[in-house]
Amino acid sequence: MDLMGIVIQIIVSVIIISPILWLVGRWMVGGAKAKFTDAIWIVVLGIIINAILGTFVHGAIGFIVTLIVWIALIKHFFDASWGKAILIGIVAIIVLMVIALVLAFLGIAAIAGLGGLGGLGGLGGLGGY
Repeated sequence: MDLMGIVIQIIVSVIIISPILWLVGRWMVGGAKAKFTDAIWIVVLGIIINAILGTFVHGAIGFIVTLIVWIALIKHFFDASWGKAILIGIVAIIVLMVIALVLAFLGIAAIAGLGGLGGLGGLGGLGGY
């Protein structure tokens, strides 16, 4: 287990996942129960616990244990029922995937706008060669 790798993963995940988890949590259980600091704690503890468990449990069982840990953290910190915690997790994953797709399309559009992909029609500017 690489400590620096885990620290980097925690920092990146807190920046990316915590706001999404917080917004979905506020939408599902309300602002009084879903605080931003709670979302940060869910992400930090989830990564640390999963890194520790990942050294011992692998495969499908590891996936199920990881899923249960994340849902239990959401349930505890957002004071939600098991059903709401599962829904918060599912909606947060869907929102994260949509944001990733939009960013990917924006990146592709930016590359095409700079001529990286736009030059393919003219064989990269080679003309008649």
